[in-house]
Amino acid sequence: MLDLRAFRAGGDGSRERLERRGEPGVLEALDEALTLDVRRRDVISEVEKLKARRNDVSREIGARKRDGIDAADLIADMQRVADRIRDLDSDLLQVEEELRTLLLTIPNEPDDRVPPGGEGEFEVVREWGTPPEFEFDPRPHWDIGSDLGILDLERGARIAGSGFPLLVGPGAQLNRGLINFMLDLHTTEHGYIEVAPPFLANRDCLIGTAQLPKFEDDQYRTVPDDLFLIPTAEVPVTNFHRGEILDGRDLPRAYVAYTPCFRREAGAAGRDTRGLLRVHQFDKVELVRFTRPDDSADELERLTRHAETVLERLGLPYRRILLAAGDLGFSNAITYDLEVWSAGVGKWLEVSSCSSYTDYQARRAEIRYRPEGKGKPALLHTLNGSAVALARTLVALLENNQQRDGTVLVPEALRDYVRQERLTIS
Repeated sequence: MLDLRAFRAGGDGSRERLERRGEPGVLEALDEALTLDVRRRDVISEVEKLKARRNDVSREIGARKRDGIDAADLIADMQRVADRIRDLDSDLLQVEEELRTLLLTIPNEPDDRVPPGGEGEFEVVREWGTPPEFEFDPRPHWDIGSDLGILDLERGARIAGSGFPLLVGPGAQLNRGLINFMLDLHTTEHGYIEVAPPFLANRDCLIGTAQLPKFEDDQYRTVPDDLFLIPTAEVPVTNFHRGEILDGRDLPRAYVAYTPCFRREAGAAGRDTRGLLRVHQFDKVELVRFTRPDDSADELERLTRHAETVLERLGLPYRRILLAAGDLGFSNAITYDLEVWSAGVGKWLEVSSCSSYTDYQARRAEIRYRPEGKGKPALLHTLNGSAVALARTLVALLENNQQRDGTVLVPEALRDYVRQERLTIS
């Protein structure tokens, strides 16, 4: 949620940064929020004046009574003041609810480092590795997985519908091995605390991380509980500290979690739907960091390097791209996407988004810190990143490591987890 104080003055470029998103109606919503904010502050000011007047008159009434002077006129006047305060308090509640509801629909403002433009107008920040070359035509993962008997899209669709893949035998072992490899890497080498969160979350949690209200149609919701299958571990892990004040001396705090992720992706029909490229359920290992605002930029670099390390250990060629303002997620201030090259489909596949949300999520979820353990609490910054999402990582592993005879080499980093060096046709 945005802090309207920056937009009231209009001198720090906040409005211009928000406009760079190019999202229709955003500035109109901001202007409406500022109008409601003026009304809210006017009501508060009038209430404070009336309460001050009531206090003064109450003292005068007490003095009259002590002196035996009739105070009926003042008492009647104070009744009218009390009625007015009650009406204004009701108005204030309504205005504040309207303002909060509106603010929940306005995205975060981009960081100054974010380039202008829309989807596809990113900056390539870093590249690692060389895409593999083959002496044969590389095949897509859906053919490789089917021939190996490790990927059964037909039975997955029969069980739950399109977009719910079924991994079998060594395919399931490879998936589990990836999860354990990443959790071990992040906890033993990168200093994260592992969390095993619930796979469902309540409405307040998704509001806190900004999936709601804007993206409710993309969520799987349970009735009548009004719980949501989590779209990412970002939701429960960020809300781990919802409503809390952390000790600034303990920051940054870093958590890692494995969860399945569930996304309806209502607006993505027809886009990259073959195989594992776009699915409704997938596994992911997520990194979440809570940090002081002054350390936020360095923490984003640290988190992104942790995600890149996964890809380097797996030997997957990747590039880091800085998304343009018009391609940022709703609550993101700055995002690095990590894309791996996948030989069978012949394209770069996003396997991780590493983002800073500045204090946008912290304001919605009321997560603060007390500097040096004392003083006035302040909003901290939240960051998260996939490290990494498994479905497309599996795609790249199968396609980049395929052999002419139809087998697939297992990366050395995974062999102790999968307990085999090569996936073979059974």
